[in-house]
Amino acid sequence: MAKNMTEEKQQRIRALVEKIPGLTEGQLYWLNRVIKTFDNPHDFEILQSDLFDERTIENFGDALRIHHSFSAEPFSKDKFEYVLEKVLRMSGHEANLAPKGNRGHDITIDGINVSLKTQANKDIREDKVWISKFMELGKGKWGSKLQDLGNLRKLFLEHLNNYERIFTLRALQRVPDWYYELVEIPKTIMLAAEHGKLEIKRKSKQSPKPGYCHVRTDEGEDIYQLYFDAGSERKLQVKNLLKSRCIVHATWHFVIPSE
Repeated sequence: MAKNMTEEKQQRIRALVEKIPGLTEGQLYWLNRVIKTFDNPHDFEILQSDLFDERTIENFGDALRIHHSFSAEPFSKDKFEYVLEKVLRMSGHEANLAPKGNRGHDITIDGINVSLKTQANKDIREDKVWISKFMELGKGKWGSKLQDLGNLRKLFLEHLNNYERIFTLRALQRVPDWYYELVEIPKTIMLAAEHGKLEIKRKSKQSPKPGYCHVRTDEGEDIYQLYFDAGSERKLQVKNLLKSRCIVHATWHFVIPSE
C-alpha cells in the first residue's frame, strides 16, 4: 500500500513539474511564496480530539498557511466552514455544509449537526471565549421586564436544538507569528443558561434596554454570560466563557515569511 501511495505521489509531482514552464512570472512568484511558507517553522498539535487526526490537522494547518501567504487577516467563518469540510472529507469523514443562510447548523459531520464560530478580536483573551454573534434575536420582543429577557433566552435554547456540537476557531496571535486553536464548547454548558440569572441594564442609554443572563456554578463562580445586545443588529453574544470548561481539540502555530 505504501509503495502505491509513493508512486501516486511521484506521478502528481511529475504532473506539476510539467506545468511549471507554462506559468507566468506572477504565477511563479505566488507559487514560490507558498513554497517558502511551507518551509518556515510550524507546530501543529492535537490535544484531545475525536475529530482531528494527524492527516487532518496537517491539511487544515497547511490551508491556514496558504491563506496567510496572501492575507494578514484571520481566517473568516466562511473559510473555516469551507476548509473544515474539505479536510474532513480528505480524511474519510462524511462532511456536508448546510445551505447558505441556514439559521441552524453550519455543517453535518458523520451525521451530526455542528455549529461553527470564529474569534479573532485584537484584545482576545486566551482563557476566555467570546462569541460576538451567537445568533440573531431580531424577531424577539425587546421589552423592559425580566420576563421579556426570559422569552429571548427561550429563543436561544430553542436555537440549540438545531445542532449537537459547537466549535470555535480562535486566532490567539497574529502576523507574522500566527497561533490558532480549535475549541469545542460543550452544549451542556450552553443549556445551563436555562437556570441563569437574568439582569436588565436599566441605566443603559439603549432603547430597548440590553440585558444579561449570568451562568454560574453552585459556588457562585461565573462560567459565562449571555448578552442580549439591543443595538441595531439585535444579536445574542456569549461573553467571558471560561475556556477551562471547554475542550481544546488542536492548535496551529506557524510563521509567515515577510517576503
